Amino acid sequence: MSSIPGETLHSGSWVDGNFSTWIGSKSKNLAWDLLREAREILANHPEATEENNPEVWESLYAAEGSDWFWWFDRDNSSSHDSIFDQLFRDHLIAIYRGLKEPVPPRLHQPVQERERTEECVTLESFISPGLDGRGREEDWQKAGRIEIGGSRGTMQRSSLVQRVHYGWDQLHFYFRFDFQGGVQLPGELHLLWYYRDITMYNSPVPLTNLPDMAPLNYLFHHHLRINLLNSSIGLAEAVGDNTWESRVTKAVVAFHRCLEIGVPWSDLQVQPGYPLELIIVILARDGHFHSYFPEKGLISLQVP
Repeated sequence: MSSIPGETLHSGSWVDGNFSTWIGSKSKNLAWDLLREAREILANHPEATEENNPEVWESLYAAEGSDWFWWFDRDNSSSHDSIFDQLFRDHLIAIYRGLKEPVPPRLHQPVQERERTEECVTLESFISPGLDGRGREEDWQKAGRIEIGGSRGTMQRSSLVQRVHYGWDQLHFYFRFDFQGGVQLPGELHLLWYYRDITMYNSPVPLTNLPDMAPLNYLFHHHLRINLLNSSIGLAEAVGDNTWESRVTKAVVAFHRCLEIGVPWSDLQVQPGYPLELIIVILARDGHFHSYFPEKGLISLQVP
């Protein structure tokens, strides 16, 4: 059998005759590194054959598709970049979980750094919206607003949540979340906040696989959890030893065209004028961290 010298071989790429479309940039190279590490973990499990562990191998084959590396980086981009990024990492995460290996923390962070496109509009006055999940604009026109995800071109960052409205009156504070259409949402949404310069117990975010980065590693005093599948809601308060205890709440949640939430100030048992600082909204699935927003400056409220 004759052999062909390696230096005489040429790339089979149909783009510029080389592989620059799939390799070379920071995000493309990181994606290859993540794939290589997952392959090495699988190689260390010879018992995990295609016959007795097909899900792991299917996840590997899916992650090896060249399209992932084509789309990473700004040379090729779309309005769904962040979703595509998440799907690639989900395939790799499935390999680790299928092998009962710890998931590397960086698989919970985007491969590609995105432009931050959040735009903020400040609250004009008290609002008292009707909460039915329909997001009537006349109810929210004077609310604070953060534009998060957009569709104004392929360079725009894509997000599961496109827009957040917020505000309050004497009895409640309110949130409205507009989600991107046609995407599958994680099952949970979490709001956490603490009270700046007020001495009280605070506890860490009660989710697994949380990246060790600000503000996700801050401590918070109240935690509101919304189940997006059945529109149930629960309130918890930080107590000693970094733990949480459930509290009775009369909060209202409605999920139809959008998600609308109203939380009575009286549920919080705090004094007028207390500042609710760094409210953070986290999407999660089965208690596992998925993503958070806003990234560019978090939201502040104040008890009236």
